[in-house]
Amino acid sequence: MRIKTKNKTINNNPIGIFDSGFGGLTVMSAINEALPLENLIYFGDTAHVPYGSKSKSIVIRYSEEITSFLVKCKVKLIVVACNTASAFALPILKRTLKIPIIGVIKPGSKAAVFASKNKKIGVIGTEGTIDSRSYLQEINKICRCKVYQQACPLLVPLIEEGWDDDEVTDSIVKKYIKPLLDKQIDTLVLGCTHYPLLKKALQKNLGEKIILIDSANATTYEVRDILNNKCLFADPRSKKFLKFYVSDNPDKFKMIGSRFFSKKIFDVKKIKMTC
Repeated sequence: MRIKTKNKTINNNPIGIFDSGFGGLTVMSAINEALPLENLIYFGDTAHVPYGSKSKSIVIRYSEEITSFLVKCKVKLIVVACNTASAFALPILKRTLKIPIIGVIKPGSKAAVFASKNKKIGVIGTEGTIDSRSYLQEINKICRCKVYQQACPLLVPLIEEGWDDDEVTDSIVKKYIKPLLDKQIDTLVLGCTHYPLLKKALQKNLGEKIILIDSANATTYEVRDILNNKCLFADPRSKKFLKFYVSDNPDKFKMIGSRFFSKKIFDVKKIKMTC
């Protein structure tokens, strides 16, 4: 609901956030912390997780159906909290939707360029995100940098198994980042929304001098700017809500999702998708 006051416009409609599964909850958590008055709706496409190994056409199809659902929920802004969907589907969604929509790649890229001193930037992500070369292209739109990419297909299942603080995961992290260290990067972009759960293992193996870029935080700043520029902030007097939807297995989502969201998730509704 949009309400005009003497000085500004208030919009109590929710912000919609979606991902292929759990990882986007790190983005939702960051938005919830930075913008505690905003209503939020999350959709996790748990029937089709992961997106990182799927074709571009199928990721676009899933993303279109999810955004259609979120629009029916009367969201005022959509955050594509999935790097693969941001890479593959965001350009198409921007052309078809009438409300603001942002992904996680552009904010993360801007933050990396700002942080890097030697302009040698590493990116880790799923196979889909890395193969799309989206971070490489986005970073070089901003500044001519050396961008070194590394696909890390084993990390997502290890994180979802709860092995983010395990010696097996630590050794795999070390193997994945070695080629990037050999390139003398000074900044590493976490190109998957699962990876913030690996910050401890990553920083341990990278050393303290290499800066980690968490797209969740960078995306939150952009969400705040959009709400401010378009006068879409929620009324601080209104009652806030958080809603969670999935395409499959809500019980598993509650159990695993609470680790990503940093708060207990109690109520999750299953929505049937047509594709």
